[in-house]
Amino acid sequence: MPLHQGSNHVRGPSEKRRRLALNPFFGEADPTATMTSAPPRHQLPDGPLPPSTARGLVHDELMLDGNARLNLATFVTTWMEPEADSLMGECRDKNMIDKDEYPRTAELERRCVSMLANLWNAPDPSAAVGCSTTGSSEACMLAGLALKRRWAARNADRYPATARPNLVMGINVQICWDKFCNFWEVEARQVPMEGSRFHLDPQAAADLCDENTIGVVGILGSTFDGSYEPIAELCAALDALQERTGLDIPVHVDGASGAMVAPFLDEDLVWDFRLPRVSSINTSGHKYGLVYPGVGWVLWRSPAELPEELVFRVNYLGGDMPTFALNFSRPGAQVVAQYYTFLRLGREGYRAVQQASRDVASTLAAQIENLGDFHLLTRGDELPVFALTTAPDMRAYDVFDVSRRLREHGWLVPAYTFPANRQDLSVLRVVCRNGFSSDLAELLMEDLRLLLPDLRSQRHPLSQDRDVQTAFHH
Repeated sequence: MPLHQGSNHVRGPSEKRRRLALNPFFGEADPTATMTSAPPRHQLPDGPLPPSTARGLVHDELMLDGNARLNLATFVTTWMEPEADSLMGECRDKNMIDKDEYPRTAELERRCVSMLANLWNAPDPSAAVGCSTTGSSEACMLAGLALKRRWAARNADRYPATARPNLVMGINVQICWDKFCNFWEVEARQVPMEGSRFHLDPQAAADLCDENTIGVVGILGSTFDGSYEPIAELCAALDALQERTGLDIPVHVDGASGAMVAPFLDEDLVWDFRLPRVSSINTSGHKYGLVYPGVGWVLWRSPAELPEELVFRVNYLGGDMPTFALNFSRPGAQVVAQYYTFLRLGREGYRAVQQASRDVASTLAAQIENLGDFHLLTRGDELPVFALTTAPDMRAYDVFDVSRRLREHGWLVPAYTFPANRQDLSVLRVVCRNGFSSDLAELLMEDLRLLLPDLRSQRHPLSQDRDVQTAFHH
């Protein structure tokens, strides 16, 4: 979450503006009676408001937000069935940590872990361990901590507790991995992009490993372009490294999105616990797991991969409860919604939903390519996500101009610059989620076609200052 400072306004709005800010109809009964001015924005009001008035004020301000369904930047689920909404409403007051108080909610969490262990081909799904989290970021933190503690235990006779280990990953990882390395004092060793390779290279990753490497992170679905990293090839490169040097480096698969796509659409792709070197996997239930934010999941191959000292046994509300999540209190609604979705769809339902999203992505990518103004980097045939840039001969406008003009029509399509060593490349990224239908995709194409004549008539791109461009890390 971003950090926010207090209001920069030394003085609040004038009394006249405060009177004008309030709709007289927000008065509880008589619109000419008690409601004479809006409450202050940056300090608590002196007294209470009627609930309908408070709701009206908040509702009106939130209308200025973008439409979540038209947000093609985010991977996060923006639509669920009314039945799921109802279940979440029933469970939002349940504290997920109170397992003695809400044993059935805890049981649904346990079932979800078992279902994911089976889906990801754990050697013994009944022995796999895992938990729900608030999202993939927390899940990655837990997986990284387990890698670091296992490395420390293996090297206890050679290194002091203050030794600084390293973690190898592609430079395309989600920002949570940079946070992990910063928070837990781990050196981040990142494989840069090169040419048309926009994610980790297996051999380059293996070459960065040494006796201080706690693990390598592979991304099943890069947020930059939607491509899968070659997890099996990564494991093979680390197998060869072990044969040469004796170094046994585990792999964590960050499957924030792809771990809920590949099992249904790419069954022949070997990326999960079928590879012995994969020790842990995480995913976001609130991305292609099809649940509203925020819920994530992290699983380990077996109890041996999760150091016992990371599991806290708490005497809480009269019971002994093991916990190894970073957060403590959080609502049970998202976990219940995840179980509902697993139960509702099953394997065939998930396959149908994810295939529909992939079909929309690949069709839309092809239609955009046929316009002739753009060059596709990916085509939506792995994650239902694709990235594109302007054609080499396009000089009138750039991707930032396209993003800006589409926003005028309500579409939120991110434009951003790639990291090292491809800072020269600026792209648009389109994320196709459940709820972004072929009809909506056609409306997007209509708006894009409508904008192109104006964009083509520009003398040069309007976005000249590259230093102020903002990358998206969803």
